[in-house]
Amino acid sequence: MKHAWPHSTFLGRLRSSTLEELMGLGTPMVYPAHRQLLQQGDESRHVLLLTRGVAKVVASSESGYEMLLAIRVGGDLIGEMAAFEDQPRSGTLIACSEMSARIIQVTALESFLGRHPDAMRAMLAMLCARLRWANRRRMDFRAYDSLTRLARVLAELSQAYGNEVLDGSARRQILDVTLNQAELASLAGLALPTTEKALASLSKLGLVERSYRKITVCDVSKLLVFAKVFQENPY
Repeated sequence: MKHAWPHSTFLGRLRSSTLEELMGLGTPMVYPAHRQLLQQGDESRHVLLLTRGVAKVVASSESGYEMLLAIRVGGDLIGEMAAFEDQPRSGTLIACSEMSARIIQVTALESFLGRHPDAMRAMLAMLCARLRWANRRRMDFRAYDSLTRLARVLAELSQAYGNEVLDGSARRQILDVTLNQAELASLAGLALPTTEKALASLSKLGLVERSYRKITVCDVSKLLVFAKVFQENPY
């Protein structure tokens, strides 16, 4: 069962026996594409354990500005901040494709974590990785120009969510996430016109190819060097 989820996800970090028990908790659900699974501001206290599919986490400001915060895939645990902090949800989770998940009440999750120290360690590792991602984006904002910042986001997305395509010696990867340019701009902390120009520049350099809401990294190794990403992406 464990091989079904990436190692970087919560489920991918668990031992087989722990994973088996966790997959028996909660209520299984199937959601259609574009359905809101969690709503910003909602005060519910359950978490979602994603078992299949891809989802986006978005947040809206009081002024109406909407920002893409993160991407989550099968194997990820979602909603733990609101559940453990007893605070309203900080973002909205939207299914990008048909998704399967298990709804688990926070009391059941707390009891499970208490019985399984390896699951608690996996939870802490997951939270640390997400904090590291956020810190890296803050550092990028001051340390790199707009072209490099977008390249770094694309490089890390390709490591986490890319499907490799054989093309001679080059490592081509198609991002298994449907993103528009506004959403890429949100992740990189760029204005939309700046993102459009940066994507065009990366295309001219032969690092990426674009089609409708789809991005292909033409050579992962070259993009990593260009983006100054020198270690494997833990997310």
